[in-house]
Amino acid sequence: MSDEVTVADPALDEWRTYDEFAAGIDTYRLPNTDLAGTALALTLEDGQSLTLDFGPSTGSGTEALVTWSGLGASGTDPYDAVAVRDDVVFVNLPLTSREREALTIVYSTTTHRAAVIRSRIAAEAVEGTPQVGQEFWAATTDGGTPTGEVPGPSRDLIGKRNVYRYSPHHLYEHVYVSSQRYAWQCLEGVQRGHGDMDLSTVWRFADGLYLFCFREFRIAVASVWLHDLGYQLRTTGIFLGLTGEGASEHSRAGGHIYPLGSVSYPDAQPV
Repeated sequence: MSDEVTVADPALDEWRTYDEFAAGIDTYRLPNTDLAGTALALTLEDGQSLTLDFGPSTGSGTEALVTWSGLGASGTDPYDAVAVRDDVVFVNLPLTSREREALTIVYSTTTHRAAVIRSRIAAEAVEGTPQVGQEFWAATTDGGTPTGEVPGPSRDLIGKRNVYRYSPHHLYEHVYVSSQRYAWQCLEGVQRGHGDMDLSTVWRFADGLYLFCFREFRIAVASVWLHDLGYQLRTTGIFLGLTGEGASEHSRAGGHIYPLGSVSYPDAQPV
């Protein structure tokens, strides 16, 4: 009996652009929630403020809009929101009033804690540095007195290995190797056979809820995810990056999490 030999498809050697791999990556995303007629005021840990006034329902087929102000800017932009838990909302502003930028807010209506992430595409690529950078703030909301833990950096995911199913045609594996990096490979999809180790940031938001954000070296793309590693095993996210034509593009994403296992280090620990 001879061993079976699999011949690689030459097409798989071609590195795919952001818009190619992101198409359809929101197939298994949780449904949107309507924040029409509500408002949110946040106080960031450095004293800055961010206010969001979600406009009235615009009806089917039209974008929901939010008027916002903070972080040295203001505007009226589209938004999408997902209730990842009964009391936790993931909101993303794929900004049209400011080019190549996105704001993402996660907040709790019970603890009145929040996290704010700003993703921005740099004007020029610099070798050895991801072109899409990210900034992070813990915050509180005006909904009541803050309680519980303050969102912040976490090492809880180090050593964990998960598979993420975003659609029938998107299956990825992640290995969280340190507080600064994670490794990924595509098991199914247009990037099948491709993988890399990129910069990442993990924040614990609440029990079982983790913000996971990455910034790729090889292509201009970054992402913000909220992993629910409790009973739901679901993830909700967004991408911001440059298409193959060099235009900035925002994408929604989401899907199911399948834990494969984890390791623990006996002595020396990753950074």
